[in-house]
Amino acid sequence: QVQLVESGGGLVQAGGSLTLSCGASGNIFRIIRMAWYRQGPGKQRELVADINSGNAINYADSVKGRFTISRDNAKNTVYLRMTSLKPEDTAIYSCNMYVYTSVTAWSEYWGQGTQVTVSS
Repeated sequence: QVQLVESGGGLVQAGGSLTLSCGASGNIFRIIRMAWYRQGPGKQRELVADINSGNAINYADSVKGRFTISRDNAKNTVYLRMTSLKPEDTAIYSCNMYVYTSVTAWSEYWGQGTQVTVSS
């Protein structure tokens, strides 16, 4: 099995910055996709950013220019650097990974979620 553990959430004032991290451990052969999702109060979960094994990156329009996703393959870790935070960025942020546990078998895994609250 594979476990994802997140850290870095918290309370920050508007305009501030936070960096989230999510590390994977367990039976990992290769991680082909790492992503961050968020779910705000009363909203549906949305993709914030993702990065694949070729380092192709996608961002939600709402965070472009403010958030940066990166990965450290040696540590099986994905980061989300968030700057110029806005109250509307308040949400539970969850990491997501597509992990191969062998040459042919892969599964999708989720972190437990970390709260990010941006005060105005």
